[in-house]
Amino acid sequence: MQYEFITIEGNIGAGKTTLAKRLSERYNGRLVLEAFADNPFLPKFYANPKQFAFPLELFFMAERYKQLQEMLVQKNMFNPLTISDYLFTKSLLFAKVTLSEDEFKLYQRLFEIVQQNLVHPQLLVYLHTPVSRLQQNIKKRNRAYEQQIPDEYLESIQETYLSYIRQPDLPVLFVDAANADFISDDRHLEIICQALEQRYAPGLHPLSLS
Repeated sequence: MQYEFITIEGNIGAGKTTLAKRLSERYNGRLVLEAFADNPFLPKFYANPKQFAFPLELFFMAERYKQLQEMLVQKNMFNPLTISDYLFTKSLLFAKVTLSEDEFKLYQRLFEIVQQNLVHPQLLVYLHTPVSRLQQNIKKRNRAYEQQIPDEYLESIQETYLSYIRQPDLPVLFVDAANADFISDDRHLEIICQALEQRYAPGLHPLSLS
């Protein structure tokens, strides 16, 4: 393992948490999972996006900041590797899609203040998944408030992610996850693990699971 801090990212339903869990088991790493279920505004947002977008994103940013501060400021000598299923910049990317222009400007100012105090990952593993497959995964995991997410919203999130990772300031392992199965297909996990044995320069590094 070439890294001390790796982040798994991707759209809603891309398999971030599943991969993060399997990698943490494989390397006996410390696992940082987003506590999305604790956000009281999430069901309200999907029912009424315009009214609840700002409190939703503000709550997410505060919780992500608190969690990363607590987990990453002090290194754990018994778990030299930390794996997270979200990037803190995710807060800004989702806010760009969900907030009005004025709200986003305020949110961005707050984001820029708090992000300076965080430890950032050495490698981002991005799972790129078609919207049709995302919808299948969302239906399969059966969270009631997610069942009516429109394709247009997922497409907007996808484009925002792609725009961000095209000009990254860190290495990005760009995984074609259209047919990924990190639960049942150990071969897919092995391909990821082999890729993690290498060091990458900042920029996009494509990886196929086939």
